[in-house]
Amino acid sequence: MGLKQLLIDVWSPLNYKPVYNDGDRGMPHRRAFPEAAATWVPPADERRLAAYKLLAAYDKNQAGELAEFRDGPEARDRREFGDPSMYIEAILAHVLGREQRIVVPGAEQASDEQSAEAKAAARVEELLTTWAKDELLTMRVIQCERKSVSLGDGVYLLNWDPAKRRARCRVYDPGLYFPVLPEDGDADFPTRVHLAWELPEDKVRRLKPRLRRITYELDWIGPATASGITPDGRPVRAPVLTDPTDDAPAQPVLGLGDTIDPASGTILRQYPWNDEPTAYTCYLTDATWNLEDLKYPHDVDNLPLDKAVFGTGLDGEVLDRLDLMIDFIPVIHVPNTVPEAEEHWGQSSLLKPLQIFDEIAGTDTDSSKASATTGSPLITVSGRPASNKQAAMTINPGQVIEVGENGRMDVLNTAPMLAELRNHAEYLGDRAATIARLPAVALGTTDPSKVPSGYALEISLGPLDALIGAMRLARAHKYRLLLKFVQRLHIAGQHPDWIGVTPLDAEYAFGPYTPADKAAVLTQVAEAFKAGVISLETAVRMLREAGWPIEDIEDEITRIQARRFEDARALADATGSTKAVGNYLGIDFEPDPTPPTPQLPPGGPAGEDDEDDEDDEETPA
Repeated sequence: MGLKQLLIDVWSPLNYKPVYNDGDRGMPHRRAFPEAAATWVPPADERRLAAYKLLAAYDKNQAGELAEFRDGPEARDRREFGDPSMYIEAILAHVLGREQRIVVPGAEQASDEQSAEAKAAARVEELLTTWAKDELLTMRVIQCERKSVSLGDGVYLLNWDPAKRRARCRVYDPGLYFPVLPEDGDADFPTRVHLAWELPEDKVRRLKPRLRRITYELDWIGPATASGITPDGRPVRAPVLTDPTDDAPAQPVLGLGDTIDPASGTILRQYPWNDEPTAYTCYLTDATWNLEDLKYPHDVDNLPLDKAVFGTGLDGEVLDRLDLMIDFIPVIHVPNTVPEAEEHWGQSSLLKPLQIFDEIAGTDTDSSKASATTGSPLITVSGRPASNKQAAMTINPGQVIEVGENGRMDVLNTAPMLAELRNHAEYLGDRAATIARLPAVALGTTDPSKVPSGYALEISLGPLDALIGAMRLARAHKYRLLLKFVQRLHIAGQHPDWIGVTPLDAEYAFGPYTPADKAAVLTQVAEAFKAGVISLETAVRMLREAGWPIEDIEDEITRIQARRFEDARALADATGSTKAVGNYLGIDFEPDPTPPTPQLPPGGPAGEDDEDDEDDEETPA
């Protein structure tokens, strides 16, 4: 028997669970988590995969069922009423906000008079918004974010679909995600990523249990390859060679547009989104193995390729290190929290209050048992009846019970104990909300009539503001990366709408999550705009964030300016340009023609000749 080990990592808050921290090694129970103990799973990922399953069990009200593997059937005798799931839904709703939209900086100022940069930003924002609607991006974000909040991590996979002519976005369970991380943890992004899962036996198709692995790897650009078949019928990729001649043997062929750097001998490729050529590309491998062929010491990163069966894409290309003609791995890992230094994984929002959820489940179980004795109390009858009937009986409504002389009937009242259990459950709920930094108003358990003022409400939301701010910070860069990859995939796929478009920084903006006083916000915005301390664009954006029904900020500004005639008159006085006034009002009009110059009669104005005649008459001879 070895010495007991103390493990401290991202998932160590689960160590108090015997089913998760079983034995001296501190590793998960093998019968409860057989997936994590598979031979192909790296030892470093065993606790991570077990943590995902344990957290998912709490989310699905199956924690007792999972504990049964170690503690026996009595572990299932617990009430689980969905408190963890309620917390997940509440946090998810606040992280996402009331609405989400794609924002490209500078797109709001686009107009006929603006610069080419603003018009390009508006064009990219329009294309990305159209793609998001076609791809149902909002639903994909909800799917991924729910996994991220509940499990601690979420995974997006992007790929180009030639049939639909757009980038596809899929969400994967983080338990299928196996990045190859350096030992020192000092890496911005992994250069090799696996998505792997087991396939069950298919007796109808006579297929044995298998392991499927999809690998994306960033590596040096190599010579061109083509699909082929080995003598035993296995699909593979083989180098493309030139025809040999008498003077030279067959030589590898470069890919279309690739060049060789004379100084280093590496193959370079110019991507349309880079300023300079690069020597890297992304390779895709999709293969399956029979589980019986995988023996120790093989794990997911070093499976025997001679046992692999490579897949084939819809275009007939064998997926054996297929060159995707991109210089990035289209897999985006979304952590729930900002990872600790030299860490890659996020932390679930359930980890810290999880012990309290166990206490709540235990209290609910005791309360359920106590309510049974309260509704059907224990009754004792003393005194021998004259009829000498059986002492044990069942008491029904309206029944008359005969007792002997000095007989009595006593009822065991368990209502006070039930009330105390319910009070304790409320206390535990408040404690869990405090630890999770979710005030009662965020959970929807506050009586609105008991809120003293809007200022008091704002103060109570302080912990929630800090929580959501940190969680959105952990996601901001990931969604900028996702939208950047979407732009590059459309350009690499040569979509006609993206020809000549330069990828720009884009953000996936989450909406406001706190209740807002619309009237107070309107007063604040109106006074600030009137004082000239904020622009019209900022004012409209603030109203939209407060919940006012403004669909498009640019269109709203155009409609507002079309009715501000006093400002248009001031613009005309300041510039003297009717074109500027027309652009401001959003109308096209022809200015009044220039009036003709007045034509005076010859000889000057009337009366001047008469005055000259009078002067002549008065002059002496």
